[in-house]
Amino acid sequence: MAERALSRLGSMAGALAAGAFTINSCLYNVDGGERVVMFDTLRGGILPNVRGEGTHFMIPVIQRPVVIDVRTKPREIPSVTGTKDLQMVNIKLRVLWRPVVEELPRLYRELGVDFDERVLPSIGNEVLKSVVAQYNAEELLSKRAEVSDRIKVEMMKRGRHFHLTLDDVAITHLTFGREFMKAIEMKQVASQEAERQQWVVKRAEQERQAVVTRAEGEAEAAQIITDAMEKTGNAIIEVRRIDAAKEIAGKLASSRNIVYLPSNQGGSSGTGSSGSNLLLGIDTGK
Repeated sequence: MAERALSRLGSMAGALAAGAFTINSCLYNVDGGERVVMFDTLRGGILPNVRGEGTHFMIPVIQRPVVIDVRTKPREIPSVTGTKDLQMVNIKLRVLWRPVVEELPRLYRELGVDFDERVLPSIGNEVLKSVVAQYNAEELLSKRAEVSDRIKVEMMKRGRHFHLTLDDVAITHLTFGREFMKAIEMKQVASQEAERQQWVVKRAEQERQAVVTRAEGEAEAAQIITDAMEKTGNAIIEVRRIDAAKEIAGKLASSRNIVYLPSNQGGSSGTGSSGSNLLLGIDTGK
């Protein structure tokens, strides 16, 4: 009796294990942010329906689930291309992309699971080369937002052809070759030199105008003096001579080391000379 009971218990345990294994083989889970495309060997390959999140049933051996991540992921696409003025530019593009859920069976059938590796680099380089070639190097810097928008529109258009949705496209890196950077530096130096030369020319022009104005003023003053002499004779010259003598006398009177001795007309001076003026230097420090 005990042997029969143990035998029945072993049989039941085996049946339960086989049943648990069978049930486990017939069920599969789909996590959040994922979708499943079912491959069925009896019905001609990929089924058109997409399985969502949760636990689903399948036929072991006959059916095989293919899990595909449908969350938005970033991708950086580097490229070296030429501008309109034949300058080489290193540019990097950041793309936020995700597959179109409804088109997952067709996407898997045509491109496989690694469809992003097959599609994004090729269309990214193609769009970058076609758009950048329409701008010169300076426009890439001054019109960066416009260039980025055009690249975004073209990338989204190309992505829809491959059943991909591009949420955002932006230029993250933009550099030029050494030759172009040297040319920019030389252009800046030449521009600064040209501005300096313009300043020198303007300064010379202002100095010339100042000289002309000064000469015109002197000529006008000379003409006024000439007209005055024609009207009054030498009186104006005598007046100028008296003014000059007053100025010289004032300077001599304020000096400590010079004494002015006027001449004594009609008599003899203390030095024995007559008819002349004397300027004597006297050292007051002794």
